[in-house]
Amino acid sequence: MYGISGLRKTLQTISNWNKASRIMRKYMNTDVNPCENFYEYACGNWKNYYDVPPDKAVYDTFEMVRENLYIVLKELLESDYSEKPQDDDISDYHDLKDFLNENYEVYDPSDATDKAKKFYRSCMKEGTINKRGEKPLGKLLEDLGGWPLITSSWKKSDFDFMWLLSRLRLLNNDILISQWIGPDIKNSNKYIIHIDQTTLGLPNRDYFLDSRNVKFIKAYKSFILSIANLLGSQTSTTLEDIEDLVQFETRLASITYSAEERGNITEVYLRTTVETLANHFPNFAWESYFTAVLGKEIDLTYPVACYCARYLHQLLNLLNKTNPRVIQNYLLWRFVRHRTQNLDYRFMESVQKFYHALFGREKQPPRWQFCVLQTNTNMGMALGSLFIRHYFDKNSKSDTTKITENLIQAFLDMLQEKEWLDRQTKDFAQIKINNMDLKIGFPNFLLNATELNLKYRDVKIEENFFFENVLSILRHSSLDEQKKIGLYVNKSMWNTPPAVVNAYYSRNKNQILFPAGILQPPFYHKHFPKALNYGGIGVVIGHEITHGFDDKGRLFDHKGNLQLWWKNSAIEKFYEKSKCMIDQYGKYVLPGLKIPVDGFITQGENIADNGGLKQAYKAYEKWLGDNPNADESLPGLNMTGPQLFFLNFAQVWCGKQRTEITQSRLKTSVHSPGMFRVIGALSNSEDFSSIFSCPLNSPMNPQHKCVLW
Repeated sequence: MYGISGLRKTLQTISNWNKASRIMRKYMNTDVNPCENFYEYACGNWKNYYDVPPDKAVYDTFEMVRENLYIVLKELLESDYSEKPQDDDISDYHDLKDFLNENYEVYDPSDATDKAKKFYRSCMKEGTINKRGEKPLGKLLEDLGGWPLITSSWKKSDFDFMWLLSRLRLLNNDILISQWIGPDIKNSNKYIIHIDQTTLGLPNRDYFLDSRNVKFIKAYKSFILSIANLLGSQTSTTLEDIEDLVQFETRLASITYSAEERGNITEVYLRTTVETLANHFPNFAWESYFTAVLGKEIDLTYPVACYCARYLHQLLNLLNKTNPRVIQNYLLWRFVRHRTQNLDYRFMESVQKFYHALFGREKQPPRWQFCVLQTNTNMGMALGSLFIRHYFDKNSKSDTTKITENLIQAFLDMLQEKEWLDRQTKDFAQIKINNMDLKIGFPNFLLNATELNLKYRDVKIEENFFFENVLSILRHSSLDEQKKIGLYVNKSMWNTPPAVVNAYYSRNKNQILFPAGILQPPFYHKHFPKALNYGGIGVVIGHEITHGFDDKGRLFDHKGNLQLWWKNSAIEKFYEKSKCMIDQYGKYVLPGLKIPVDGFITQGENIADNGGLKQAYKAYEKWLGDNPNADESLPGLNMTGPQLFFLNFAQVWCGKQRTEITQSRLKTSVHSPGMFRVIGALSNSEDFSSIFSCPLNSPMNPQHKCVLW
């Protein structure tokens, strides 16, 4: 039996190696010198096999992995569940007003995974959704005091700013101010209230303030008008109302902090109390607002972390000068904006038209894909429980844990080599990395049906009421927040669904998290050569570790508290070395566009890319030394293990994106484009230049390199 099992494993390994080799060779453009442009060498043929699909703005390796994951999740959601499917009777409407009640309470201890399947099914019932049309949202808008944009019956005397703002927050909407309950960044063991500036209806403030973006403002206004018309706009002032609304949001954008102004969190963080906040900003009824959104009378001495003092002063002045009709229109527009995707095909078509103008997406994604995403977004832990029970390989967790341990050791070794760091700062850095909390795969409670059902006990899902199902989830989220008040932080918990293709570092918890969804090719496969695993998931792990020591992560200590633990001399050297990267990436311009990468807002991710690559290679090099007889070749590829390491790293970033989304990301994203994530990190790598014998001062081996970690 052992021999047969061993033979099967060998055959499976060969099959996976052949497949990996075939894919890697397909993407490569071997006519390009790897020392001239390694991205083009590794990914040059990718564009010959793939176009950006009409329903996407971006198509890359990450998106392909997500597509494979979504197919698996679809199968799980469409599998049988214990309840009998319902017919399409929609006569028994919910009382939507219940969702606005401060004392909203539901108890349904039924199976959480069944709820996820039912949620998905409610999303897929397009016939029922179309039959209900705009009615659910229209009724809810009436209950929220009426949207002046669509009704002539609204009166100024009906305006109740604080009531409306708090009700929208109960439905998990952050409008005008962002507010949440989270660990205090100076005492990460305790939950406190946090408040920050708003998000906007367009990707960032520049969309409103830069005159070159007039086409996006025009598309935004058209979008608002189309939604108002679908909701039965009956006013003669709709166009005027929309103009006033957008002008208000433009003024709002002008008082928000820019990314550069928010670069140093210590400069915007202000710890205060509810009472002091009320004294500083008396025109805002903080006590009644917090009492409403937190579900109980708030202690005036309860701490509040404020990240937007200047913004709040200017916001209150702006509100004082603005017609209540405009404020009501704006608040409800921002709420409506997020609910349009829970309604019928007409609303979805309006969203698509707007997305085409904004991001270049030509058509909506397939309904099943949209509904899988909605289910994972709203009930990610329940869906994740299904995923890990059916598809997650426990060996992946132990293998990834071992790789992570090797990367941590590589970082510690690199740390000792840093002559620009003093001994005290090195010692504190070592303490921090030794205290990093590693989470791989999924939280254990997902395997306990009782605990999982308990998590979703305040969620009511009905098959014919997709709109209300989303509202139930939104109230579930706000109730979860309310429960944190007065509690100590349980740092062993994680809130990220496992079926996602991403990884995270939490500064406030000093925690690195690798969900089960990312542990698949090309990032990881248990039968891959280690070169591919270290060049894939290994670099991702190293990237997240390095976030603990990037421009923001370095401000937090080993317990996740904002604390100055660096010597002044080390801080000066850090600024000098990070400025090198800011300048380096700021010179990159994508072919065909005249917009450079923003080296400042991308610096944290660039630091993490460079550090992660270096750590992962050092860890792989150490593994090779410990396993001198390992076969690290792939059939059909005349490359060594170290060369395959760098090739797989680069091919993770193969992809294409539409011009519109590229322009948007260059203005808003903290990540550099994939091409420069490859070129930037590799051109700073002595290991890469050595492995590929790149001549000094060739494009991929400049004499002057930016090296931080």
